[in-house]
Amino acid sequence: MGCCSGRCTLAFICGMQLVSVLERQVIDFLGYQWAPILSNFVHILVVILGLFGTIQFRPRYVTGYAAWLVVWMTWNIFIICFYLEVGDLSKDSDLVLTFNLSMHRSWWMENGPGCKVTPVAPPPSWAPEDHRYISIAGCLLDYHLIEVAHSSLQILLALLGFIYACYVVKLISEEEDSFDFIGGFDSYGYQGPQKTSHLQLQPMYM
Repeated sequence: MGCCSGRCTLAFICGMQLVSVLERQVIDFLGYQWAPILSNFVHILVVILGLFGTIQFRPRYVTGYAAWLVVWMTWNIFIICFYLEVGDLSKDSDLVLTFNLSMHRSWWMENGPGCKVTPVAPPPSWAPEDHRYISIAGCLLDYHLIEVAHSSLQILLALLGFIYACYVVKLISEEEDSFDFIGGFDSYGYQGPQKTSHLQLQPMYM
C-alpha cells in the first residue's frame, strides 16, 4: 500500500514537472534563450524516463531521475542568481543564455503583465539595423522576477521529486528483498521431501 501511494505521488510530481517545463520551454523558444532550451529538453527526457521507471518498477531509472534532479536544481539556482545579478553575474549579458547568438532577452521583458512597449524613433546610432529599439513601461512585475519565480517553482518540484524518488527506490528495493526471501529456497536448490514407496521389503530366508 505504501509503495503504491509513493509511486502515485511521484507520478503526479513528474506530471507537474512536465507541464511546468513545457510551458517554460515555449517561453524560452519565444525569447531565443538557447541554453535554457537545451536544459529544458534534457529535463523533459529525464522526467519521462523517471515516470516510466516509477510505473514499471525500474529502480535504476528512478535513481537516474533523482540524480538528474540535483543537477536541475543547481541549474535553476544559477538562473536565479543570474537574474538577481548575484556577484559578477549580469542579466544583460548575451553570452550566458543565448550563447551570444542574439541580443534577445527574456520573453517576459516585453510581454509581462501590464507592460507597454513603445517603439523609439529614430533609433540610436549604435542600435543594429535589424533590431528595433523600444521603450518598456508600466510593467506590474519586472521580467527578472517572473523568471526567478519560474526557477523557484522548478526547484520546489525537483526537491519534492527527489524526496519521493528516494522513497520509491527504497520501497521497491524492500519489496524485491522480500520476494527473494520468500522464494529463496528455490534459489539455493532446496528440494522438498520426496515421496516414498509404501511397499515394504520382506527379508528372504534361504
